[in-house]
Amino acid sequence: MSILLNFIQDFLGQFFVSGFWGILKGIGQGFINIFNIPKYIEIFDKYSSNFGAGEWALAILSILLIVAVLAAIVFVIVLLLRKYIRVRKTLVDQEELLNEVGNLNREVIKLNMEKQKILAMKVSQLGLRPDESPYEDLEEEKKEEEEVDKTAEDYSRFYKLTQVDLAMKNYVQHDFDDDITLPEFCERFRNFACSRLGLFYEIDTLRLFISGFAAARLIILQGISGTGKTSLPYAFGKFIQNDVTIASVQPSWRDRTELFGYFNEFTKRFNETEVLKKMYEARFMDDVSVIILDEMNIARVEYYFAELLSILEMPSRDEWVVSLVPTVWPTDPELFFDGKFKLPPNMWYVGTINNDDSTFAVTDKVYDRAIPIDINTKGKFFEAPYTEPLYLNYKHLEALFDEAKEKYPVSQEALKKFAELDDYVIEHFRIAFGNRILKQLKDFVPVYVGCGGKEIDGIDFILAHKILRKFESLNVSYIRNEIGGLITYLNKNFGKNNMKDSKDYLERLQKLM
Repeated sequence: MSILLNFIQDFLGQFFVSGFWGILKGIGQGFINIFNIPKYIEIFDKYSSNFGAGEWALAILSILLIVAVLAAIVFVIVLLLRKYIRVRKTLVDQEELLNEVGNLNREVIKLNMEKQKILAMKVSQLGLRPDESPYEDLEEEKKEEEEVDKTAEDYSRFYKLTQVDLAMKNYVQHDFDDDITLPEFCERFRNFACSRLGLFYEIDTLRLFISGFAAARLIILQGISGTGKTSLPYAFGKFIQNDVTIASVQPSWRDRTELFGYFNEFTKRFNETEVLKKMYEARFMDDVSVIILDEMNIARVEYYFAELLSILEMPSRDEWVVSLVPTVWPTDPELFFDGKFKLPPNMWYVGTINNDDSTFAVTDKVYDRAIPIDINTKGKFFEAPYTEPLYLNYKHLEALFDEAKEKYPVSQEALKKFAELDDYVIEHFRIAFGNRILKQLKDFVPVYVGCGGKEIDGIDFILAHKILRKFESLNVSYIRNEIGGLITYLNKNFGKNNMKDSKDYLERLQKLM
């Protein structure tokens, strides 16, 4: 027996002790020898005393090689340790997550058991038969909700507009003042604002304001604060006895829903704005209607007003249509068709802007489609007789505009000079004004003359506010030497005493340089 034990001990010892242990011992001894720094120093001291110049160079190279190898070994060991720690940590986290999931599953099972007990107690309290379901009430409630959804269309999703429908069922148009002329209108408006509201405006400002209605649907009043920009259209609404709707633009306005509203899928209702309500109300009336966009450039105008600008550019008013909802309900407002709404032909939009650090610059796209009017000074006090308001039919107003265009068309001489001015501006400033501005000129100037102004002053206004304004976007150094020549050109072709607004603007531009 002892012989067998000795055999097994020697036989297995040869494999494990002499073999594996020898390998591990050899590897360990190898690492110790590799990092035995004193031994390297001892060897270096032993041979360095006999080194020549060449031997020293090779010796230093050998030292650097050994240092690099040792550093590489240490780097690899560190990487392996980091990887091991990271893998180990991941495994530990997975084990913790599995334990947490197991605990949560056990909690869910407990909660389900508690729920079953509670339901059993309720069933016994209700005295249900064994074949009855405790969920029958819930199923009935669900069916009722589905029936409510099916009958949701019985209720109008446009609450405010439906109220307008009801209010306008028995509406009777006013007796409009259809005998008033443009000069009388401007004068009475000025006297009304003074005598009834304590607001003072120069007569020329009112002529520009009324003429703007003939040339564009959007009028922009710009200037410093406190000069009566918002008060002007407000007083206009009081004068024609159709109060304006003021939409205070917010910095967060980003799209057209700020003007029209939006459909709430959750409540199945359309959140209407006061602007949409005013538009819808105007469709029942012939009165001139105005919406004020107060501080319209506190947000980017082209974001929330772009669609409206494009629609109002359509030549046919039958195309002035905005789509509000994709589906049709039988209870939609009566003036809707296919979820769409036709914009009122008797509505104009007046925006007020301040040019300061808190606002955005108004782009050419907006300016080109609007009539901008500067109000930078307060009106001077004057005495005016007590003046009554009136009712203004938009058809009569447009008839006055058409009459003025026939009676006071822009003279051929003025159009020729304007065309020559266009060529001059293109040649010296690389700016051209297209057909839109020419059309606005032909619409604006005759009405301005019909209101009591002069043709040359109307042309001056269009030139200064629609064309020269574009110079602000040019390189200052590029146009510095050309402005003086343009002033000389205006004096030569239009007269030294004319084109005052344009020359004043160019002189201010020169001072800024």
